[in-house]
Amino acid sequence: MVLKWDGHTHTRHCYHGSDAAEELYIDRAIELGFERYTMSEHPPLPAGWIEDEALFKELGMPLEELPVYIAYAKEMKRKYAGRIEVTVGLEFDYLPGRTDFTDKLVEQWGEELEDAVCSVHFLPGIGGTRCVDFSAAYLKEHILPYYGTMEKVADEYYDHVEAAIAYAAKLPMRKRIGHINLIEKFASALPPIDEAQIRRRLERLIPLLAESGVGVDVNTAGLRVPTCGKPYVPEWFIAACRQQGIECVYGSDSHKPEQVGTGWEWFEAQMR
Repeated sequence: MVLKWDGHTHTRHCYHGSDAAEELYIDRAIELGFERYTMSEHPPLPAGWIEDEALFKELGMPLEELPVYIAYAKEMKRKYAGRIEVTVGLEFDYLPGRTDFTDKLVEQWGEELEDAVCSVHFLPGIGGTRCVDFSAAYLKEHILPYYGTMEKVADEYYDHVEAAIAYAAKLPMRKRIGHINLIEKFASALPPIDEAQIRRRLERLIPLLAESGVGVDVNTAGLRVPTCGKPYVPEWFIAACRQQGIECVYGSDSHKPEQVGTGWEWFEAQMR
């Protein structure tokens, strides 16, 4: 039997999510029969990380809010003890050129954290660092012209995922790479990426994951995105990872209480 665990969720400390109380998320998880629930909020980002100040404020909590979030997560862990295992985590962004910023957060807070999701949300683009999953229009304006083709965008994205795996391998807590195919979020609204290229790049990740001890966030949020319509991890990739002993953890990536558990049945079927 697979542990019923939602390993990727957000909270009211997410500025592009919901301000709903955490109890609504966790009560929903209990109602659905989950046994473990990981709170994995976005931590702060380095000042000036992206040029758009309004977007910057949406993507990570202020630095002074991090201890408040950690205390909040630990409070939920205590409150629900005996009913569901709540684990304290963060969804770290891979920050090329600024991993020192993440290092400092881990140095200060690592002992408090049980789980880390390490994700690629940012690529170099026109005008500096840009967000790959904000909107299709944003990607078309700020990222696609910088590379010229979606194939080149995808190669840059997977290069960053490879680097993120190497970085995550050094983290002291349980860790997994976040929504590994996030680059497909706006697939139907952008020029297509060759499926053979995606498969080739994903196949390169399997030995890296196996050697590093980094798991996979089997993220089903793409099912909720009209321009994607599928989980961010292909079925064949899950099977290949399991053959190599790579931990595969379901993640709803919920930003609202009603999103907890989205796609669990699909994940459970893969694990059979």
